[in-house]
Amino acid sequence: MVLAACGGLLVTGCATMPDSGEVQAVKGANPGDSQVRVYAVAPRENADPDEIVDGFLEAMTSDDPGFATARKYLTKQASRTWKPEQSITVLTTAPDRDPADRNADPDTPGRAYPLAGRKIATVDARHAYQPISPAEYVQSIHVVQQPTPNGKGKEWRIDSLPPGLVLGEADFLRNYRSVNKYYFASGEDWVVADPVYIRQRQDPVTRMDPVTQTVRALLEGPTNWLKPAVDSQFPSGTELKKGVTSLTTDDQSTLKVPLSAKADRVSGEVCRRMAAQLLFTLGDLTSVRVEQVELQGSSGAPLCRLGKGQLADFAAVRGTVRPESPYFLDEHGKLMMLEVEGKEADAPVEVPGPFGGGTTPLQSVAVDRGETRAAGVGKNGRELFVSSITTEQDPLPAVLTSKAARPTDRLSTPSWDGRGDLWVADRNPAESRLWMVPGGSGEPVEVRTPWLGEDTRVEALRVSADGVRIALLVTQGERTTLQIGRVERQTTGAEPAVSVVDLQPAAPRMESVTAVSWAGPSQLVVVGKEAGGVQQIRYLQTDGSTSASSVLPGLNGVTSVAAPNSNASPVVADSGNDGIVRLVPGTNWQPLVKTGTSPVYPG
Repeated sequence: MVLAACGGLLVTGCATMPDSGEVQAVKGANPGDSQVRVYAVAPRENADPDEIVDGFLEAMTSDDPGFATARKYLTKQASRTWKPEQSITVLTTAPDRDPADRNADPDTPGRAYPLAGRKIATVDARHAYQPISPAEYVQSIHVVQQPTPNGKGKEWRIDSLPPGLVLGEADFLRNYRSVNKYYFASGEDWVVADPVYIRQRQDPVTRMDPVTQTVRALLEGPTNWLKPAVDSQFPSGTELKKGVTSLTTDDQSTLKVPLSAKADRVSGEVCRRMAAQLLFTLGDLTSVRVEQVELQGSSGAPLCRLGKGQLADFAAVRGTVRPESPYFLDEHGKLMMLEVEGKEADAPVEVPGPFGGGTTPLQSVAVDRGETRAAGVGKNGRELFVSSITTEQDPLPAVLTSKAARPTDRLSTPSWDGRGDLWVADRNPAESRLWMVPGGSGEPVEVRTPWLGEDTRVEALRVSADGVRIALLVTQGERTTLQIGRVERQTTGAEPAVSVVDLQPAAPRMESVTAVSWAGPSQLVVVGKEAGGVQQIRYLQTDGSTSASSVLPGLNGVTSVAAPNSNASPVVADSGNDGIVRLVPGTNWQPLVKTGTSPVYPG
């Protein structure tokens, strides 16, 4: 009878299902309107040790204030010593919990549960993301029995566990987001981006909202890797006023930031630079619109104000009002410029001077950020030339020459930094070196590269606009990897000394990298392959972090790529048989020039 009743209901349901009529569009929910959240659940009474371990691993992924629920799975001693804010270990997926090995050590009470996974990154106490080549992660969680609070029984609890948080990549990206802090390049008046990760919502440990977390991270100072090359204008030890956990803008979109007594005596210009650091940093937070900031002393009195309209005075790239235009080399090695603002790109325009006139044919080129000069490597790859691209002039002598026998072992594509200095690599196997030409016309300076050995050479390079960081394609043996180096300059002495040090992997999961371009203050566009995969183009942060949404539409045979400093212009690439193509947001790749190579934006 029950089966018959169920069958009747099923038939009735089917009978009422429409089988004709118009198709109507149904508006789905906006994915951005909701976000998956995990709510921690306390251990149930008499929970077995498997439940305790699994419940704790799940509770680590929640927003529970103070991780209070997660701590209920720990013994009192373990709860006191566990510091979730100390570090984060990021795995490809959530850690695998193996069954406890009850025969591992009969003399040790309790049970040990092995944890396994593929470790891909760590985040330290200063919120800095550090990627690594995927490696085996092996740790364990140990559980013991302890008396229940009423003393009438025993319960399983964790007494030993890995340090910090252990999260799968999906849980990490759900709970944390990347923001750029900004500090001044040492001795200069422009800022440098320093990416870190903060909580998407309220931080469980500090109870701070994302805006307050970001300000606090800025006040803590630069990450350890960037620290030797930048300065903070905030006096050492400056903090938010005690008890501040939320910062909101007023009806004028002004964010008032109360500081500790350390900031009470700053001068007007120093305060203005402090405010600039804050405004640049808060500009990365899409959740809040900040038009100006007001810094307040410990008494609540205003110290200074700064609005967005004044930020141009501190930008690494200045005077860029119109969208940037890409340049490229035609089939004869002439330098051409493209206008790509509209739906249809204009015909290429030949630039003035020997590079556009064809008297100095090139195989690669770089245009300075002021778009008044260009540096080009001649057709044979041996000589580096610099010429005006705004006025006609005769060809000038080469500023640098390679002695390598094969053209592929000679000079790389050059690159300009925001200071007006020119960089190029000599790939000569007999003497691989990195060069910097001060001002683009001075005596070349050999850059100190202690990491450059006999089996290592720089295949390609791109210098950031701020001149503090350099993206390098480094070939060692058969593999080419993407590394980010820190540029350090010493002005003391008769000659300038420049070093590139402390290389950090920026794409450790890529087996090989073909091309790279800066795409803003802390973002790169990278062309490469993962192990066993096909060529892909994707955005990466300079700290090596990424997300699934950063992959660009597929394109075959890409040999070079160029991205603008802002989003006002499209990404362009050399796709081999298809020539120069562009990618406008929301569309697919579109052809621009059939017979062109080496597309570049200024820099």
